[in-house]
Amino acid sequence: MRKTFQLQVEGKHPDRLLEAIKHEIRKYIKRERRRVLPEGADFWDFDCKFGTEAENAEVVHLSAITGLIDGVVKEAGKQFYVEILAKPGQRKPRPAGEAAPPPDAED
Repeated sequence: MRKTFQLQVEGKHPDRLLEAIKHEIRKYIKRERRRVLPEGADFWDFDCKFGTEAENAEVVHLSAITGLIDGVVKEAGKQFYVEILAKPGQRKPRPAGEAAPPPDAED
């Protein structure tokens, strides 16, 4: 997905438009994760870029996109560019002797 989203569309409420944009992004990610993995891959990884325009987009982590969108809205931005490309990923084994992190214990 490579797309520039407009945040101010005539005839549409800005809050509803924002929710529709976030829904479209989440729907794309879910659709990509449902695809069949190629041989030797463990999961779908995503290369992401975000910016106000395609020319100034910077590499970001997938989990940061929603927060960045909210930041553009708070700054009264008119548009933003998102690029999310799926790629097969492979988990790296833990080094020998390193234990898994303990789960958070709540009292």
